[in-house]
Order: sequence, then structure tokens, then C-alpha cells
Amino acid sequence: MSEKSIIALDKWLHSPAGAYVRAWEQSCLDELTADIFGYNAVQIGVPQIDALAASRMPNKWQAATRTSTADELAICSGNQIGIALDFAELPFASQSLDLVVLPHVLEFAAEPHQVLREVERVLIPEGQVIICGFNPASLWGVRQGVGKITSSDYLPTAGEFISLPRLKDWLKLLNLGVSRSHFGCYAPPFRTTHWLDRFSLMESAGQKWWPYLGAVYMVHAIKRVKGMRLIGPVWNKKKAKSTQTVPATNRNERIK
Repeated sequence: MSEKSIIALDKWLHSPAGAYVRAWEQSCLDELTADIFGYNAVQIGVPQIDALAASRMPNKWQAATRTSTADELAICSGNQIGIALDFAELPFASQSLDLVVLPHVLEFAAEPHQVLREVERVLIPEGQVIICGFNPASLWGVRQGVGKITSSDYLPTAGEFISLPRLKDWLKLLNLGVSRSHFGCYAPPFRTTHWLDRFSLMESAGQKWWPYLGAVYMVHAIKRVKGMRLIGPVWNKKKAKSTQTVPATNRNERIK
């Protein structure tokens, strides 16, 4: 992520719409991460959301870019163990992490494919990744498209928003199988808390009637390793051979 995109996203997350998104994502992340078990978890980017707050893993890290603002680094140090890194070159050993959370990282990264490749590398087999993103196929996405024409943007302009089908294709190429997808934030793209709150009833209606049109999505994927299967201990096979019954004809020969 560039310094320009970090500043733009940080400023937007402190707006009424940003607070609305953070509240929904925090609730959804708490529900998801509470049931994911392991030892090592990392949240990359957007420290304004404590994605690992409900995680019960013993080792948790909060990562920001080396170009992060002072406020972001302060938030990192206040939450989990804060580290500064390059998202495209993660300083973790291959197959060493159980969980990686990417809140709005791919859409603001210069090389989103490389970030995903690094995530796949550091995850253990059956390790899990959670990705948050803005949904282009939503009222907010339409508003952003109109804003680019009228020079009145609603979301940060530095981001390139990724549709869910496109993201699923990227994950599939890396053997990251999507387990679940969640959508939220169905209120129209208002700029004030007053109007966003007045349309809060659209949250339950959207989940029921137009579930794929939420302004934000969250994808939960699992790293699959091809050709990997569980087998029993070798001595079981040897034991099975040694305890085989002797055919009746052989028994008769021995009696003779």
C-alpha cells in the first residue's frame, strides 16, 4: 500500500460511513475468528479494526506497512504485537501461520496478486485467510462510479475495488478454497450518521431479500494441499498380515 492510499483510507474510516463499516466488520470478524483454532495469527493492515480481538490463539500480531502513519503505528502497538512490513514480502517462514486476516488490503495494494501469493506461502496446510473488501455490485459501488464522473467520490479513490467472483478466481488459482462469504452494510451511501442510522432496518431486509448487494463483503478461505491424504501407521499393515487366518487346505496339510 502506498502512503497516499493509507492516508486516504485512514481518513475515510473515521467518517460516519467508515464507522458504520468498521462496526459491521468488527462484529463479523469476532464471530468468525472465535471458532478458528491454532497458534499463530496475523492481521495485515487497517489497525482501526481489531480483527483478532476474539481470537483465542496464543500468538497474535498486528502488521502495518513501513509507510504507515504515526496514528496507525500507535494503534498497532496498542492492540496486538505491532510489526512493520512489506505486504508483498511477508517476513514469516513458509507454512508457519494458522490464520491471516486482510481487511481492505488487496484493493489498496500495488500488487494484490503478490500479496495473496505471500499469504498462501506462509499459511500451513488447512490454514485460513479472511479477506474484507468493498463490493462493486452495490449501491455504494454505483455511487462510487458516478462520483468518478462528477468528481464527487464517496469511497477512497486510491482503491481498485475487486468483485467477489474475481476474488474467488484468484483464490482458486492458489488452492485457497472459499468456505463462506458474508455481506453487510445495506444502507444507501449517505454521508451522515443520522441518515445511516435511519436506514438501519435495511440491514435485516438486505440479508433476506438482496444478500449479495451489501456494500462490504467478507470471504473466508482455507488453504488446500493437493495430493495430501491421511494414512494409517505402517505397522498396522504388518500386524494385519501377521494375523491373517491360514486357509483350511493348509491347515489340513499341517495336520497330516
